[in-house]
Amino acid sequence: MATLDAGVLGRIGRSSRTAAEPVLARRKPTRPRLGPGRPIPFGIAIGPVLLIAAWVIGSASGALDEQTLPAPWTVAETARDLLADGRLQSNLLTSLKRAAWGLGLGVVIGVVLALIAGLSRVGEALLDGPIQIKRSIPTLALIPLFIVWFGIGEDMKLIVITTSVAIPIYINTHAQLRGVDSRYVELAATVGLSRWGFIRRIALPGSLPGFFTGLRLAVTISWLALVVVEQVNATSGIGYLMTQARTYGQIDVIVVGLVIYGLLGLFGDLAVRATERRALSWRQTIAD
Repeated sequence: MATLDAGVLGRIGRSSRTAAEPVLARRKPTRPRLGPGRPIPFGIAIGPVLLIAAWVIGSASGALDEQTLPAPWTVAETARDLLADGRLQSNLLTSLKRAAWGLGLGVVIGVVLALIAGLSRVGEALLDGPIQIKRSIPTLALIPLFIVWFGIGEDMKLIVITTSVAIPIYINTHAQLRGVDSRYVELAATVGLSRWGFIRRIALPGSLPGFFTGLRLAVTISWLALVVVEQVNATSGIGYLMTQARTYGQIDVIVVGLVIYGLLGLFGDLAVRATERRALSWRQTIAD
C-alpha cells in the first residue's frame, strides 16, 4: 500500500510538473531597472513650470506678500514697461557682451592651461598649484584687489569673469586628459604619431567629456560673476538696473533682473548640452 501510494504520488507530481512547464517557459525573466529610464519629453521644463505654478498659487492666495515677492503678473507688467522704454534691451545687450567676452576668453585660457598641465609634468608642476589656490579663493574676495590693480572700468569686469570661467574649464579638462587610457598613448607611439598628431587625434577628443562638463559649469559661473561685477560702479547692464532698483525700493525690477539671469543660465546650459550630444554622439550613456 505504501509502495502504491508512493507511485501514484510520483506520477501525479510528474504530471503536475509537465503541465506547469509550458507556463513557466512562457514567462519572461524580469530584470531590475538600473538606469534612470527613458528620457521625458521636455523634462527640463517640468521643474521651472512647477516653480512658476507655486509662485502663481502663492501670490493668488495671499501666502506671498507683494512687498516681499511681487506676483508674476506684476513682474510681467514691469518687464513690459522696461521693454517699452528701451531700458531692458539696452542693458541686456551690454550684459550679454560682457558675459560672451569673458566666457570666450576664459574657455580659451582654461583649455590651453589644461593642455599644458595635462600633457607635461613640468607644466603641471608650474600651473596646477596656483590654479588650485585660485580655485579656493572666492571671486568676491579678489574684487577689491582687482579694483586696485585694474581700476573699476570694463577691464576689471572682464578679468573677473574670465578668471572665474577658466577655473572649471581647466579643472575638468585637465582631469579628463589625465584619465585618457594609456593604451591609446602606446598605440600613438606605435603608429608613429607626432606630438601635434597625438594632441589632435587622441588628447583633444579624449578630453571632450571633461571639457563639456567644465563648460556647463563655466556658463553658469559667467553669469554669477557678471551679477557681482555689474554692481561695482557699473553704468549699464542688468546688474546696474537691479542696483538702481534697490536704491529706489523697486522690488519688481529686481525680480525681473533675477528672472532674466535665470533664463540666460538655463538656455545657456541647454545650448551646451545640445552641442555636447552632437559632438559626443558616438558615446552611449544612461542618459541616452
